[in-house]
Order: sequence, then structure tokens, then C-alpha cells
Amino acid sequence: MQIDLSHATLEVLSGVPVGFTLGLIGGGGSILAVPLMVYLVGVKDPHVAIGTSALAVAVNALTGLMQHARSGTVRWRCAAVFASCGVVGALCGAWLGKAMDGQSLLLLFAFLMIAVGIMMLRGRHESGHGDTSYTQKNIVKIASFGAGTGLLSGFFGIGGGFLIVPGLMASTHMPIINAVSTSLVAVAAFGISTAVSYVLSDYIDWELAAFFILGGVIGTYSGSHCARVLCKKDGRLTAIFASIIFIVAGYIIWRGVQTL
Repeated sequence: MQIDLSHATLEVLSGVPVGFTLGLIGGGGSILAVPLMVYLVGVKDPHVAIGTSALAVAVNALTGLMQHARSGTVRWRCAAVFASCGVVGALCGAWLGKAMDGQSLLLLFAFLMIAVGIMMLRGRHESGHGDTSYTQKNIVKIASFGAGTGLLSGFFGIGGGFLIVPGLMASTHMPIINAVSTSLVAVAAFGISTAVSYVLSDYIDWELAAFFILGGVIGTYSGSHCARVLCKKDGRLTAIFASIIFIVAGYIIWRGVQTL
């Protein structure tokens, strides 16, 4: 098999910002990966882009998780409850998502992103509790948010970090740096669950996934470092999180309107 080096380089470079955002904000990997695959790399079928991005994001999330784990910011017990409930939702969501038109899926995805970005900005100055873990009082809440986030993650073919981070903060009141770190457990779990579903339907481009993962690993290391620095500045990391969401959502809507 002959590989086009210029195209392979483009795929690797496209993976770098995906990994960077995963390390920085615990999400945004698929928010960037799907549009990059469709509009920059040139993947024709949105379902292939969704399935391939789910696999690449899951692997890159595990790389970012290792970086945050070394800093001791991951809340493992919360992650276990959130992710385990979310996996069930992700499998159901992926089944529903494959039944929809790909372009319609991308537009719905964009409007959901805008709503979440607004929610994040409204609560950006809340400090949270750094020692948060699950208790008898909030375990049902964490599980419910996990299941709902997983359903949306599978439906839109996303790792789900941009939903998981606010979900963790809302259900446990943990600071954003802990939510970012903890979310990567669920991002990886949701991404793998979604990818398995798309593999069974033959919607994975394995070569593209490999190059995206390579670029993502490079970006993840610098993103994780930046997150630890920015979390010390009030609301800065949350504002960046929301800004990335708004920019990409606007671009997806603009491209989607052009196809109407």
C-alpha cells in the first residue's frame, strides 16, 4: 500500500489541535476532529469521519489522562460512576445517530455546542471543591448526568468532553481542572464504545485514524501542561473552553447552510 506523504502530513498536523484541546480542556477533540476530517482532510462520508474521530479521540484521551494523572487531579471514583453509566448511553446514542442524515447530524451538533458554551460561560467564576468525590447524596446525580452525556456523545459521534466537563461540575461542584482531568476517563470510554459500533458498520478509516492519533499524541502533552497553568487564573480555562466551542460551532453552521 502506497501512502501519499503530503496527505499523511496533513492528517498528522490535523491531529495536533485535537490532542491539544483534549489535554487543555478535557474535550473538544471530536468537536475539532469531525470538521477537520470532513472539511480539511476531505472525508466524503460524515459517518466515516464520526466513527474514525471517535477512535482517534479515545486513544488521545488516554494519553492526556496519563499526563493529568501524574499531577493528581483525576477524581477516579467520580470517573468510574460517570463513565460506566455513560457507556450504556453512548451505545444507544450511536445506534440512533447512524440512522440520521450525516449533514443534519452535524448541524444539530453545532447548535448543541452553542448551548453548552453559554452554560459554561455563565458559571465560569465558580471555584468548586477540589476534594470532591461521589457520596450517597450525589451518586444518583452523577450517574444520571453520565448516562445522559453518554447518549448525546454516541448520538453525535463525539468523545463528549465538552459535555462531560460541565456535567461533572454540575453534579459534583468540582473545579474545572479536576473536571477536565476526570472527564478524560469518560471521553476514552465513550469514544471506544462509539468506535466499536462504527467498526461493526465498517465506518472506520484505519489509516486516517493512525495519523490523527500520532498528531494527537504530540498535541496532548502541550495541552495538559497549559491546562495546569491556566487553571490558576480565575475563569480563564473555562472562557477558553467556551470560545473554542463557539468558533467551531459557527464554522459548522456556516458550512452546513451552504449545502442547503
